[in-house]
Amino acid sequence: MALSDLPDFIRRNYEIHEWRHASAVLRTDFRQEWDDIVVVLTELRVRKTHIAVGGGAKSKVAGAIDKAFTERGWRERKFATQIRVDDAVIDSPTHKVDCFKNGIGVEIEWNNKTEFYDRDLNNFRLLFDLRALNVGVIITRCDELQSIFDALGRGSSYGQSTTILSKLLRKLAGGGGGGCPVLVFGITKSLYDENS
Repeated sequence: MALSDLPDFIRRNYEIHEWRHASAVLRTDFRQEWDDIVVVLTELRVRKTHIAVGGGAKSKVAGAIDKAFTERGWRERKFATQIRVDDAVIDSPTHKVDCFKNGIGVEIEWNNKTEFYDRDLNNFRLLFDLRALNVGVIITRCDELQSIFDALGRGSSYGQSTTILSKLLRKLAGGGGGGCPVLVFGITKSLYDENS
């Protein structure tokens, strides 16, 4: 099982879940992308200034993750997809994937409405069925971070109706990812840096 091949730091600091052998596919067939993900997750810290400062705080963590992937050659990607029946062609656009490289898609969900999980999983499923995506990865926050948000007086900006790991796991368990291999990393409290 490739999850055991993840560095100890990542296994200690993230809650990790997978469907359809996503980690084995990544580590075996997409080693460079696997290594990129390991580096980004190892370097990530949730800084107090990402949370405590109002206005745009929800995008600072996601922005830091996005920047780290971009520096490693990952790009936001939108696919032009169509359905063709005889001579009738219907555009069937997908949503943009936050970070994409060599058939691997990463979505970063820090503090959006839970419907974004449905969008991401549906996108993964469609792109996988069209052979444009091999593995989907979602990086999100664990429910336990709520106590930090509350302590910083920002609890009302984050809540149970936003993207938290427990909500994603229910959607995946219900078949939300379809046949697409999906790997999920939940950011835990241990990555919080109160001194920065």
